Amino acid sequence: MDDHGQKLSTQHLQAWFGAHLALKEVSIDIPGNRVTAIIGPSGCGKSTLIRCMNRMHETIPSARAAGAVLLDGRSIYQQDPVQLRRQVGMIFQKPNPFPTMSIIDNVTAGLRLNGLRDRRRLEEIAAQCLQKAALWEEVKDKLRYPGAGLSGGQQQRLCIARALAVNPEVLLMDEPCSALDPISTSKIEELIHELRAHYTIVLVTHNMQQAARASDQTAFMYMGRLVECGETRQVFTTPKAQQTEDYITGRFG
Repeated sequence: MDDHGQKLSTQHLQAWFGAHLALKEVSIDIPGNRVTAIIGPSGCGKSTLIRCMNRMHETIPSARAAGAVLLDGRSIYQQDPVQLRRQVGMIFQKPNPFPTMSIIDNVTAGLRLNGLRDRRRLEEIAAQCLQKAALWEEVKDKLRYPGAGLSGGQQQRLCIARALAVNPEVLLMDEPCSALDPISTSKIEELIHELRAHYTIVLVTHNMQQAARASDQTAFMYMGRLVECGETRQVFTTPKAQQTEDYITGRFG
């Protein structure tokens, strides 16, 4: 899809956990090759929203969704969920490398699962993805060491390299820096900045400074609803909704 055209969108999306309605009629457009940050207080539906974008929400017992989620204008509910999750990858709050696997095997796990066996090709792709994830220089001499032996920030970049290996179009990041120290956080933010040239990124964060620094567009959610969404600078300097202003200025949270 062309640069900044609409890559992903939800229309009147609702999501439940049992009887609890967690998302209320959320309609949002995610432009291609941009970073969209989703901010809002804990429990406002941020993570539920992005988990609906790659059909992970429905894997939870008693969870269901209604409304539309479109990827390149096509309903994700008409696609195979496994195939969809290759196109729409997810990075979690806590880095989750496969603990018993080496660094290189962590990166190529998805490719091997998809049947790629050519060792040289796997090594090439692993090197490319580790470079894209700004980790290559730190690990190139210990690719056979366990991924779990890396620092927290390195593990998170390893998980990003693993997500990139299956060639996704969209990266969903669910508070990817909340378990990391400030130096690792700034490395991940730099990485997000670089990756958006090739990927569409949706960043859930509770850190408003991070949203302001790292995103092009910001959406503010409250109590399961999308309050407003716009260019990041506009949302932070001249928010349209009083609720957004109250949250950004720290009157509630």
